[in-house]
Amino acid sequence: MPRSVKRHRKKLRSLSFQKYYHPAQRVLPFAPELRSKGYRPLNMEFEDQLKALIYYHLEEHTSGRHLVQVLKEDDFARKNIAPKTGINKSSFFEAINHRGLEQMQSVFNNLCIEASNVLPKKHRHLGELVAIDGSLINGVLSMAWADYRKNSKKAKIHLGFNVNKAVPSKIFFTNGNGAERPFVSQILSPGQTGICDRGYQDHAEFDSLQKPGKRFVIRIKANTIRTIVRRYDTRPDSIVFFDSEVLLGTVQNNNQTQKPVRLVGYRIHHVEYWIATDRRDITAEQVAEIYGNGVKP
Repeated sequence: MPRSVKRHRKKLRSLSFQKYYHPAQRVLPFAPELRSKGYRPLNMEFEDQLKALIYYHLEEHTSGRHLVQVLKEDDFARKNIAPKTGINKSSFFEAINHRGLEQMQSVFNNLCIEASNVLPKKHRHLGELVAIDGSLINGVLSMAWADYRKNSKKAKIHLGFNVNKAVPSKIFFTNGNGAERPFVSQILSPGQTGICDRGYQDHAEFDSLQKPGKRFVIRIKANTIRTIVRRYDTRPDSIVFFDSEVLLGTVQNNNQTQKPVRLVGYRIHHVEYWIATDRRDITAEQVAEIYGNGVKP
């Protein structure tokens, strides 16, 4: 390869890496200090971990082992990514797999705050909207084939996504089998509206969310038993065909809501959606709009 082409490629790699690393570097001083758990000094500071993870995803390495090899053999990676004293495989995986989570969450939260302060706000007329979901992720960078299972060796992230600013707002980590519903209240602040799919249907949670003023727009199962308390009018030309105050569940099954919720039913492309909400300050069509904005792919 001609020398000028090599230099151009290195420059592009440097620019792309700095583009993603610089914002994180700016908030690093606010992260808790990473300390050694024993008497030995750290072979890899958190800043080194952060650089390695950014580089791993930018270069689309196939495994952690591949990344360690590149940190040793590639000029750019050795000079700009790897710790100054170098890193061996065992020390790298010990650091990546067992240290730095608290620091990473701090960097994430501070980046979210920075981004939220500069990005334009959409859907102002609908209030502060937060889409909530839990997703399985690979727990480690490398995994021996014999240990791999599609439904195990995983971690789960519970993410709050600021729909108005199109940026993540809060994140929590659990084991792969961690429950998702308890994180709705932790992710939301009073006045915010959480948008969730059917997996988050929890009648007791609908009651508890209303006490501190945390709003919700949550899809529920179509066959959920309901007792109508009050009906609202719907327009013949609207996608909305049902709008009522209801009690969800039954006393007999010990799962009835103590407080009424607003239930909106609407139909799009022959698919029916049933949305439970405590938003009574907006139209039924706007309830459908909120749910649609929160679950867009």
